[in-house]
Amino acid sequence: MSQITARLPDELVASLDQVASKLRRTRADVVRQAVEYYLDDYEDLSRAIEALRDPADPVLDWEAVKRDLLR
Repeated sequence: MSQITARLPDELVASLDQVASKLRRTRADVVRQAVEYYLDDYEDLSRAIEALRDPADPVLDWEAVKRDLLR
């Protein structure tokens, strides 16, 4: 397992320590999980943006969608 170093503002470290204490986890555990969640979200957002940029994917007219749903 690799080790990294990051500089964080004191306020962020204090919040991190509070969360770690409440969860009965180490700082490293909380940071590791936060990075994993961030990377998962980033991957999901990247896929969504790719889909939105796909010129073959039709753009729906909101008013038409609303009208069709409310029939």
